[in-house]
Parts: sequence; C-alpha cells; structure tokens
Amino acid sequence: MGFLDLFDSGFRRRNQDHFAAIVRVAMSDGIISGQEKMFLDRLASNLYISEEDYKTILKDYASHPINPPNSYDERLERLYDLARMVYVDHHLGDKQTAMLKRFGVGLGFSPANVGYVVDKALKLVQAGVDLETFTKEIKYMNH
Repeated sequence: MGFLDLFDSGFRRRNQDHFAAIVRVAMSDGIISGQEKMFLDRLASNLYISEEDYKTILKDYASHPINPPNSYDERLERLYDLARMVYVDHHLGDKQTAMLKRFGVGLGFSPANVGYVVDKALKLVQAGVDLETFTKEIKYMNH
C-alpha cells in the first residue's frame, strides 16, 4: 500500500478541488507567471497532487467545483497554510502580498478587508505562531 492510499478518496478530491480553486485564482489575470508556477508546484506537492492530476487540473481547472471552506475556522486554516507557503517561498518577492490577497478573496474573505487580514496573517507567520494562535489573533484583530 502506497502513502497516498492511506488517504480516502474524499481527502484527495478536496485537495484537488482546493488546488483547482487556487489555480483559478492564479489564472484570473489570464496567465500563470513563473513565480505563480513555482508556488503552484510547491502547493501541489504539499497537497499530495500527483503529476498526472496536476497536469489535468492546470489544463481544465474550471471543471472542478469551487468548494470554499464552510466555516470561518476552515477559511482561517487554509489562509494559515497558504500564508506559510507564500512566506516561505521567497521567489515571490514583493508579489507575495498581492498573491495572498487574491487567494484570500478566493477563500471568501471580503475584498474590503482582505488586505488587513493578509497583512496580519503574514506578520503572524513571520513570527512563527502555530495554527491556534494564528486563528485567535485573526479572529480578534479588531478588538
């Protein structure tokens, strides 16, 4: 039994749909830049997307349903994961904030406040906080 066989098909489908949604956001300007491609490569690896599925999703990302997280906590968890990947991926340079804002809107954060959420998220990730602290800090950042 291979490592991926340990995951149920629902887990793999959710990861594929999540990856396809991120590809859709990356393609919102009509192209995937070299920096975005490097980020997608890393994201695919972290989500256990096979090479074959990766190619299929890139070619036909629009056929995957958009399944935004159901709860605010799930959105924060995905934002935490994406913020950590964007922060660690220094190849993005000054585009890391813009890319994360696009992903944040794709996750369902309001375009009016996504900038504040992303700025706080990147500061928290830079400080090395865990998911629990990240979630608490984002939830109560305006209090």
